[in-house]
Amino acid sequence: MNDNVSTLYALAHELLYLGTDGKPIYSDDFTRLNREVYQLADELYSCCGATPEEEAKLCLSLLMAYNATAYDNGDKQEHIQGVLDRCWEVLDKLSPSLLKVQLLVRCYSEVYEQKILKQAYSVINTWNKATLTSKRKEIMEELNNYPYEEVGE
Repeated sequence: MNDNVSTLYALAHELLYLGTDGKPIYSDDFTRLNREVYQLADELYSCCGATPEEEAKLCLSLLMAYNATAYDNGDKQEHIQGVLDRCWEVLDKLSPSLLKVQLLVRCYSEVYEQKILKQAYSVINTWNKATLTSKRKEIMEELNNYPYEEVGE
């Protein structure tokens, strides 16, 4: 299952960022990629990770896939809600990590609750900004797309 989750993550990431590199988007590639992402997401939807980290990676990949794809067999919103329900169960079990921030950002993009952004920023604020990895930079850039105001407790 881990290989399929990694494949789904990579394909969904490619679909989400298609064209942002300045390369042209060809309709046959776009259609093929959409179909692959949706079919693989449907195959993995009923799977569960054996550990909180595996479950988080699966949920992250599924949310990315459903967000990226143009396909919907009438159950897309139901599947998104099902994955979000799983996320709420697993988030508290994750250590402060890149994976947790990625999952929080993806959840926020579905429900737009400020408390989710607050959790993401609390993890990011522990990172050494001078030695950020490309993945950490990417998630921080994505996070900058969402308005966030620090609110008192």
